[in-house]
Amino acid sequence: MNALLNRARRHCRWPARRAVIAAIAVTVSVGSASCSDSKSTDLGSMQPTPSSGPPLPVDSLSKTRDWLNTPGLRAEDLRGKVVVVNFWTYSCINSLRALPYLRAWAVKYRDQGLVVVGVHTPEFDFEKDLGNVRSAAAAQGVRYPIALDSDYRTWKDFRNQAWPAFYFIGADGHVRHQSFGEGGYARSERLLQHLLSEANGRLVAPGIVDIAGKGAQVAADERNLGSPETYIGYARTARFASPGGIRQDVASPYRQAADLPLNRWSLDGVWTAGREFATQIGRTGRISYRFHARDLHLVMAPSVPGHPVRYTVRIDGAAPGADHGADVDAKGRGTVREPRMYQLIRQARPVADRTFEIAFSDPGVRAYVFTFG
Repeated sequence: MNALLNRARRHCRWPARRAVIAAIAVTVSVGSASCSDSKSTDLGSMQPTPSSGPPLPVDSLSKTRDWLNTPGLRAEDLRGKVVVVNFWTYSCINSLRALPYLRAWAVKYRDQGLVVVGVHTPEFDFEKDLGNVRSAAAAQGVRYPIALDSDYRTWKDFRNQAWPAFYFIGADGHVRHQSFGEGGYARSERLLQHLLSEANGRLVAPGIVDIAGKGAQVAADERNLGSPETYIGYARTARFASPGGIRQDVASPYRQAADLPLNRWSLDGVWTAGREFATQIGRTGRISYRFHARDLHLVMAPSVPGHPVRYTVRIDGAAPGADHGADVDAKGRGTVREPRMYQLIRQARPVADRTFEIAFSDPGVRAYVFTFG
């Protein structure tokens, strides 16, 4: 049980202080983003379970008031359909890396009776904003229906536990399988083919989609992933290295740590550390992190909408050059314009322990969480 729980934590975000053992106790498939499961030829543990128990909680979707990409789904819209329900949140890297597969399945199997539904359940307050979710969904190319679940009603109806999560629902209206985290996409697609064949009374072609993600949606480099998700707000932070530690909910001066061991981080300048994020108060400020991963991301937002915050990124004290991420140029320059995840580093050279630094030249940035890939 502990090994499975630890593996799951590597591939999906678990809400703070929620019980996760119940999620592991049910039928779960947690895949590795680096595994080449395209060579698998059988469903194995992905074989759908027989219909049993109460009707699936997808009925709760028809009670959702706010939708994107559709006026709304009614119970009759889903009756007799095979449905994939994906719980996600738009600033979560684990959620983003799953989207290319969901988009491809939605198109490939639409005429055979598949409905893909994204349930957007926010982790951070800014993800509750309809305009923010609409912009993010458009930027990520998500065109299938999205239910906005800001009050966690659908999450609770499904008894969900993590982002991303996937619920595979047969045409009989029952959950036939569920999985948490990234990976196992070829096996998931074979499961969909099985459910569609069962629903339609004829075989579905066995081919598997060939996905090459772009930008932040590229699969994580698991072999070189040696840094954990790290929150900056004091409610969930860890491994903070600035002298004196975190001071909660008060503007305080911080100094960069003289030495950063692997997976430790520090602040420099005047910051207010809140539960969910830290806000830069002074005219300038810095965050440093000693990491080991191909990709480094940071969720950020301007504290005042419409007031962008410029930043400069350094890696081992130099401009990133070829190692810059999608939201940074080769000189390390970028701007925080809206609340989202920013990809700051994608190493082109061999991955090694490196020191990341981001310096802000305007006040007012909010920094939420580091993630890696």
